Amino acid sequence: RMAVLNPLKVVIENFPEGETDYLDAINNPEDESAGTRKVPFTREIYIERDDFMEDPPRRFYRLAPGREVRLRYGYFIKCEEAIKDDDGNVVELRCTYDPETRGGSAPDGRRVRATLHWASADHALDAEVRLYDSLFTIPNPNDTPDDREWTEFINPDSLDVLAGCKVEPSLNDSEVCEIFQFERVGYFAKDRDSTPDTPVFNRAVPLRDTWARIQRRGG
Repeated sequence: RMAVLNPLKVVIENFPEGETDYLDAINNPEDESAGTRKVPFTREIYIERDDFMEDPPRRFYRLAPGREVRLRYGYFIKCEEAIKDDDGNVVELRCTYDPETRGGSAPDGRRVRATLHWASADHALDAEVRLYDSLFTIPNPNDTPDDREWTEFINPDSLDVLAGCKVEPSLNDSEVCEIFQFERVGYFAKDRDSTPDTPVFNRAVPLRDTWARIQRRGG
């Protein structure tokens, strides 16, 4: 499934207003018998804020001004303009799409170096996502030194609760404790705290982020 945890709005200026294109998305790449589902694509979508940089460094291949990327199961889009607020923060992207690239490939053979997940602004559900991490900052709290308290090693960042996440509408029919892979993000289970208006998902296992790994190595 596709879920955008830190959404940035994208307006696709040459996509017809008021129209919806239902794209075929694979339910499980490792199990063909799982079939496909329909994902709505519209003029306004959300992508991850971390998938855009106005002045990208070397080896950042995601969206940037003048750059083209692939939307998962969708089209190639190109960033034409970044809209900023009074404080200089990017709040919206204006892009164009190539209608000939439906499904993720270009008839002329051109290639892009990044594929982004996304959610339709008209159809996405607002969700709460809980990111769990290690409870302690050391591998074994039983190994606490004699002159220290075990409470000193509690990880203050062991839980990060994100509100206003955008998830694809197919997740509205999911069951409590049902497990999903959010593409490029990790594995999540639906929580009992979910309501019809706001589903809640708990992260069980994260996925590795290639760009984050490059940053840790110093680029």
